[in-house]
Amino acid sequence: MPIGVPKVPFRIPGEDDAVWVDVYNRLHRERLLFLGQPVDTEIANQLIGLMIYLSMEDETRDLYLFINSPGGWVIPGIGIFDTMQYVPTDVHTVCIGLAASMGSFLLVGGEITKRLAFPHARVMIHQPASTFYEAQTGEFFLEAEELLKLRETLTRVYVQRTGKPLWVVSEDMERDAFMSATEAQAHGIVDLVAVENTGDFT
Repeated sequence: MPIGVPKVPFRIPGEDDAVWVDVYNRLHRERLLFLGQPVDTEIANQLIGLMIYLSMEDETRDLYLFINSPGGWVIPGIGIFDTMQYVPTDVHTVCIGLAASMGSFLLVGGEITKRLAFPHARVMIHQPASTFYEAQTGEFFLEAEELLKLRETLTRVYVQRTGKPLWVVSEDMERDAFMSATEAQAHGIVDLVAVENTGDFT
């Protein structure tokens, strides 16, 4: 039985009593954002709106984007990436679980030195793909040309933000290149791998 989105108490400044809000809204107030699904237009617009609003509210406090995503649509993902570069606040990116395809592109898009992967996280990069089976011949060529442009854009960003040579990134993007957290760090996609907490919770 689904439990829905958990609710937590939150006292609005100036109010005497707390109100119950969903846990994500409460975390947004602490500048913690989550991408826990494939990238599409709806989640992209939500994250873009949150980043802009929270940056306007206080441009001195960093934002944190937690990523657990199998990838998704390229254009909405590029919209999130561009917003991360545009807002005046630094955006930390944190890979929890999986950052694949567009998820890894957003992971590498965090502020350099502030990109983190959890120890058992997985990262995967590859070239953008599409389906052509319903396209007319002319549409096929137009779409293929657009895919090549997108591939060039994504490859250029990976090269700039990882410090790896173009030939290395291009070769990796020819296939699904899966990496552990430490491999992603060596590749320059993340800067740090989180250390496990060995504290006793009892």
